[in-house]
Amino acid sequence: MSSDQDNCHLCKEYLRDPVSIPCGHIFCSVCLKTYWDHADHTGSYLCPQCKVTYNKRPTPRRMGGSRLSSIQRSTESFPPPPPSPDYNFAGPQDVGCDICIGKKHKAVKTCLMCLASYCEKHLKPHYESNTFKRHKLVDEIGHLDRQICPQHQKGLELFCRTDDMCICVLCTVKEHKGHDMVSAEQERADEQQRLGATQAEIQEKIHDRLKQMEELKQAVDSLKNSAHTALQECEKMFADMMRSIERMQQEMTKLISSNKRAALNNAEGHMERLNHEIADLKRRDNEITQLSRTEDHIHFIQSYHMLIAQTEAEELPTVSVNPYFTFGPVTKAVSEMKQHLNEFSNDELVRVAKAVNKMTFCQLDESKKRQSIKSEEAVTSSSVQVYKSIPVQEPQHRNDFLKYNRPGDNRPSRSRRGHRVSHQL
Repeated sequence: MSSDQDNCHLCKEYLRDPVSIPCGHIFCSVCLKTYWDHADHTGSYLCPQCKVTYNKRPTPRRMGGSRLSSIQRSTESFPPPPPSPDYNFAGPQDVGCDICIGKKHKAVKTCLMCLASYCEKHLKPHYESNTFKRHKLVDEIGHLDRQICPQHQKGLELFCRTDDMCICVLCTVKEHKGHDMVSAEQERADEQQRLGATQAEIQEKIHDRLKQMEELKQAVDSLKNSAHTALQECEKMFADMMRSIERMQQEMTKLISSNKRAALNNAEGHMERLNHEIADLKRRDNEITQLSRTEDHIHFIQSYHMLIAQTEAEELPTVSVNPYFTFGPVTKAVSEMKQHLNEFSNDELVRVAKAVNKMTFCQLDESKKRQSIKSEEAVTSSSVQVYKSIPVQEPQHRNDFLKYNRPGDNRPSRSRRGHRVSHQL
């Protein structure tokens, strides 16, 4: 016998108490019984393997003779497998059939006349017998005790509008005598109509909220695009300003360098002329020394008058030097320019921040508060909180301005308004 023939087609285990059906296929007796028990309510029985249909439930034939012995020998060393689980049994979260004895099957319908829940098997009389024609079947609802009057143990069939509660027929005799009562069906119809109006109102609110949501999404997209464009334009303009400041720095550097170079050239020219004059004077001094040592009186007299005349005729210009010359005015001018720029940037950024912070992006319209539905009419409605964009507090003092400082800029400013404002808008 092959391994495929040794296994049950249903449980995929070795055959246990094997039985055969007319089409010749073999199954475990427990597996086949469970499989066909589930098909009892349909009245159609299929072979689990070849799907041959039988109008009547066949009687399985137990295997005998050498074939049974061979199967038994092949399964002696294996423990019998447990029967396949029946998923139609009621679990912890399911409602069990009120008729099943022992382990209960899942209930599929509830009879409001019998006040009982039934599985598919025990529900058949309600479909087949005329006795149960007037009974009302509904999908299994659970909590069947809610359908029973706790005082008279009868089914709830009426609704007392005076006391706003469901009652049974016996309640009308004494407890609710003279009250405004209607059938549960009539009350359901009236409430269904009101429920329809409430649902229409809710759907209208949903449509309105969806419209507001779409508008808000479009506004958010527009806000993002506007912020992105503003950032790009501001970065471009600040880059232009930085280039302008760099050009000013270059011009100031060129000014200092050109003045330094001109002053040095002038000084060098004067130093060169002074060197020539010093050399000429030293030459004359040497000639005077030699003349004073000569013994030739005629030569002395002639040379003396020529030297004296030359010296008296030449007047040397005086070079005056300013020991206090400095580029301090340039540094002072740049410092004042920095101070004015800080003050101007602070004032302008605060002005822009005020203008932006006064603008609210979105908020709830307090004049259109939500209307409570019927179930909330008895509850005091709480005031609707208005959500809006929280404006940033306008800076008033130095410490307030310090909050807007650029990261890393810890140098103190001469401006009375404090550090440079770098506020993200």
